[in-house]
Amino acid sequence: MNPYEPYLGWIDSQLNAMRRLVMVWTSMNSGSGNRAGLLDMCARIEKDFQVLDADIEEMELPRYASIDDKGQVTETALGKALLMRKRSEAPIKAFLSIHMDTVFGSKDPFGTPTQLDEKRLQGPGVADAKGGLAVVLKALEAFERSPFAGRVGWELLINPDEEIGSPGSASILVEAAARNQFGLVFEPALPDGALVATRKGSGNFVATFHGRAAHAGREPHNGRSAINTMAGFILDLNLMQEEGPGITVNVGRVSGGGALNVVPDLAQCRFNIRISTPDEQMRVLQRLEHLVAQVNSREGLSVELRGSFVRPAKPLDRRTETLLNLISKCGNELGLSLSWRSSGGVCDGNNLAAAGLPTVDSMGVRGDHLHSSHEVLYLDSLTERAKLTALLLMKLGSGEIEAP
Repeated sequence: MNPYEPYLGWIDSQLNAMRRLVMVWTSMNSGSGNRAGLLDMCARIEKDFQVLDADIEEMELPRYASIDDKGQVTETALGKALLMRKRSEAPIKAFLSIHMDTVFGSKDPFGTPTQLDEKRLQGPGVADAKGGLAVVLKALEAFERSPFAGRVGWELLINPDEEIGSPGSASILVEAAARNQFGLVFEPALPDGALVATRKGSGNFVATFHGRAAHAGREPHNGRSAINTMAGFILDLNLMQEEGPGITVNVGRVSGGGALNVVPDLAQCRFNIRISTPDEQMRVLQRLEHLVAQVNSREGLSVELRGSFVRPAKPLDRRTETLLNLISKCGNELGLSLSWRSSGGVCDGNNLAAAGLPTVDSMGVRGDHLHSSHEVLYLDSLTERAKLTALLLMKLGSGEIEAP
């Protein structure tokens, strides 16, 4: 008899329990900016994960600095992170991670989980990433029930700020990468179940333009339009996409101006840039420095640029490819044919890989329409992905396979 089968079979018996957990968690608003909701979510997760009998630490995170519409720095309190540890002295060390926050704020009308049919659950964050929370919980619970757990120590980070770039938990990720041999992140798989191999890097920026106000009819020549200056800056930004095949620019929000008979003296744009390589990142930063200098050299005009690349590009290295192959072989034993490919999306896996940890960051559920009011979770993937993780950990614990 397959020695792992009793514990994999137990996971199959947990499908309804997993569905109920996801529905409870999804009914709790945990938008990245909703500290009260995140604290409630943190308390509920801590209660639900007590079954693992791990050491659990609640971690206050640094305040999140952001830029308001006038270019001023404001600070916001983040939710708490949970760090769970078990068998820290074991010879094999695994780091697991997933987030509790969503992109849906406390006033978002999309707030109630609904089971559409036998196969699909719809709701805010059902796939990204409350389904992933259920996967990692039941995978670890099955693993801890098995006789193979003694050789594998694990850490699990559940953070409250992933959807805004993990500004408060980034240092926790780096420290964990130094302590562990490999990482598993429970972000959603691609809709067909495929794993993600490489990811682009991502930077978020805010450019605040200052000009000179003047009467638009009597003395427009004395004014310096912040909006016109911003418009030229945005056109130049988009030209950067011609400088590298992996560079994309998205200006997601603009603001500025006031009365129509006043030359505007304030404008702002917020934009995201994605890159495929460190060289592209360097070229983008140099180009941004040049564009800022151009504006600031003009009389009566200035621009302040704030932001950075919070997610480095994630290439496919040899150790991560080894881990992907190990997971794929486990999938084959479960009747899954798992391929992997690139994604323009980013997550905490980017940070872990940049810190030197071989990481597969798409171990979560199959879902679709992420970050939209149509987000769905395919229910059968709850047990499917939990079994995939549990089997990998049990094989490592038994000595059948070796960690990368």
